[in-house]
Amino acid sequence: MSIRFYMDEHVPAPITEGLRRRGVDVLTAQDDARIGAPDSAVLDRATELGRVVFTFDKDFFAESAARQRAGIDFSGVIYAKLSRITYGQCLADLELIAIAGEPEDMANQIDTLPLD
Repeated sequence: MSIRFYMDEHVPAPITEGLRRRGVDVLTAQDDARIGAPDSAVLDRATELGRVVFTFDKDFFAESAARQRAGIDFSGVIYAKLSRITYGQCLADLELIAIAGEPEDMANQIDTLPLD
């Protein structure tokens, strides 16, 4: 089973649309009526759905790191700093993760883009 993503509301639409065109399973916070929801609630929802959160919001990084320290399970978070990655590289890296990864690889993990 490939990795399915849950896009934070701050992820630009061209990234989400590009992944969908490449056949990657993506659900956005907007699609799921979670606009304005606290990061903790979005992470809980993504975990409930078995989806890895992708975000440019550093607060998600902090939320997931706090869960790691507390031993609270979550489905995984991928964080990218928009000023350090192009849309094209973001699409390529996320597609690779979706195709090559397994959900259990991301469980309780925080990864960052760009991939090295």
